[in-house]
Amino acid sequence: MAPITEVEGRRVALSNLDKVLYPETGLTKGELLHYYATTAGVLLPHLRDRPVSFLRYPDGPDGQVFFSKNVPPGTPDWVTTAEVPRSEGPARMVLVQDLASLMWAANLVTEFHTHQWTAADPDEADRLVFDLDPGPPATVVHCCEVALWLRERLAADGIEAYAKTSGAKGLHLLAGVRGASSERVSEYAKALAVEAERALPRLVVHRMTRSLRPGKVFVDWSQNAARKTTATPYTVRARAVPAVSTPVTWEEVAGCRRAEQFVFRTQDVGPRVQDHGDLLAPLFERRRASALP
Repeated sequence: MAPITEVEGRRVALSNLDKVLYPETGLTKGELLHYYATTAGVLLPHLRDRPVSFLRYPDGPDGQVFFSKNVPPGTPDWVTTAEVPRSEGPARMVLVQDLASLMWAANLVTEFHTHQWTAADPDEADRLVFDLDPGPPATVVHCCEVALWLRERLAADGIEAYAKTSGAKGLHLLAGVRGASSERVSEYAKALAVEAERALPRLVVHRMTRSLRPGKVFVDWSQNAARKTTATPYTVRARAVPAVSTPVTWEEVAGCRRAEQFVFRTQDVGPRVQDHGDLLAPLFERRRASALP
């Protein structure tokens, strides 16, 4: 029997706490759950009101990995769900609104992925995202160069950008936007990716074509599409090591000289949050969200 823990008045079954999920570092499922419990203060605002897609890896990153958008079987009735529009017809998705729901979802061993819109208003995007993905031998160091160019270009349009590691090889740029559909944000993001390629032709590619990508940074603008999701800030990733998608300062981006500087593991995040708070907190301030030009 899985031990039942009470979380904010809800009974949550937590299973296999001693199971090693990350053989390379020895991180257990219990330690993963502890990470989510202690990071909930900064993680939950990024999940709240956003339909969540789960990338599940119950046997660790080397085991079976599967993506689920619909409400998983066995979801407790106290977990909030919302009906969301999809091209093939409406579907129900989970909203992780509180600590109990977070611990239930984390017990499934999951990477959290969220849309750039909220369940209350699926027709309006409130986030703009760029996923900067390095094609080897390029690394996150090259992504940082591209990020600095994009930050300045967005600022020229009155849009303030924030950065986080992807938790994999790359870097994500996020900005708060208002008054535009996902289609409109996608068009704008694509235009900037094309412009970045023109300005930095040796460094940037805006198309997904694999043959174009070695040694360059793919500026992926496509995650602005309404149906697409991006790894949520502070989620642990299903990679060889328990790396976290971690917010970083622009000083850190400008000072990145080695890829290792931008690998943050579960144990690194708590001290960073103590020092910086949530570096992405300005995204929640509606007055700072920008209209697209």
